[in-house]
Amino acid sequence: MAAEAPILDEFRRLRARVPQLTGALAAGVDGLVIAHDTPGVEPDGLAALTAAALGVAVRMTDATGRGDLRELLVRGTDGYVATYAAGRTAVLTLLATDRVNVGRLHLEGRRAGARIGELVDAEALPARRSPARNSAKEPAKPMPTRTKTARSARTTTNARTTNES
Repeated sequence: MAAEAPILDEFRRLRARVPQLTGALAAGVDGLVIAHDTPGVEPDGLAALTAAALGVAVRMTDATGRGDLRELLVRGTDGYVATYAAGRTAVLTLLATDRVNVGRLHLEGRRAGARIGELVDAEALPARRSPARNSAKEPAKPMPTRTKTARSARTTTNARTTNES
């Protein structure tokens, strides 16, 4: 996957901004690993668990009328697991120690999720194009122009409407 190197760069920048991070994983909503930096944690298992938790969380937000899922936070005795939406088809899962500033984790996690989502979605776009399409660049069609037409003066009358019953 071509987006893996830029995603790993994003992980490095994220760790610099939030030193209490102990791992980061980008995965598809289907549970497949896109990129990971998870020392001591098996990435395929974490991606599969993320997809399962994501499924439950999406159903919970739907059932309670809370809109589309944005993030999921799980707190254990030794730290946090935070999952953020990353574009249309991916999620970002962050692992952090129990000393992390949760507000900072959310701020940076949301920003990183948005950037990773852009990378993943941009890579997915060429695959969605129809193979039957001609790859030669077609000349751009000119944008339709809008012209202003003169309007006649409006006259208003002071009319009242009544409901006679």
